[in-house]
Amino acid sequence: MNRSELARLLADVAAGRVAPEDALAGLASLDSEHLGFATIDHHRAVRQGHPEVVLCEHKSVEHVTAICGRLLERHGTFLGTRATPAHAEAVTGAFPGTEWEPTGRTLWHPPEGGVTPRGAPVLIVTAGTSDLAVASEAAVVAAAFGAHVERLTDVGVAGLHRVLAASDRLRRAGAVIVVAGMEGALPSVVGGLVDCPVIAVPTSVGYGASFGGLAALLGMLNSCAAGVTVVNIDNGFGAAVAAARIVTRGEP
Repeated sequence: MNRSELARLLADVAAGRVAPEDALAGLASLDSEHLGFATIDHHRAVRQGHPEVVLCEHKSVEHVTAICGRLLERHGTFLGTRATPAHAEAVTGAFPGTEWEPTGRTLWHPPEGGVTPRGAPVLIVTAGTSDLAVASEAAVVAAAFGAHVERLTDVGVAGLHRVLAASDRLRRAGAVIVVAGMEGALPSVVGGLVDCPVIAVPTSVGYGASFGGLAALLGMLNSCAAGVTVVNIDNGFGAAVAAARIVTRGEP
């Protein structure tokens, strides 16, 4: 059950179409469910507008499949991140309709009828092709959270004309996610071109002195452009959820 479904249930109770005790029985399932190895927060769909997301990394195939199954039964959808091909094989086999995106390593079972995008676009900008894995994770997550997603790829500062040529697309966005490794300069450039929030994602792409993304992280944290915020290294998921909340908040 999500917020819209809860609102319909309350309206049905108010109109006398559903008995209060029947509504109470349905609401009782919105608490936590204990599986022994995991405790699923089913109430999150009402509290935050989207069911709990499964971090598949370091979980067994059996555990991921079980958690996804319970989410699907309760909410009609699930989203998993950092999945392996083994996770994907098991989950897509068990739950037809699940979409496996191997570049971003996401598993998404859209709800019946799909998701209608809301708000201004979330534009995901990548500095280089090596950053596509993190950007792809962000794209699937933002779409699952209700955002209209657009992509702008391989426009790093080594060829500054590439991002400048896309100025119109940048200015149409409701939020921009900028994914970059190396020295992490691209978010500052984008931040100087737009008036919407810019969420910078440092990636672990780079040579030795990049220190696995630390150099990009520090560069982004020290951006001279106003309105740039930064998430952790390779955290496309966190950037996508933040961007989707920005553009969909207040939208019907």
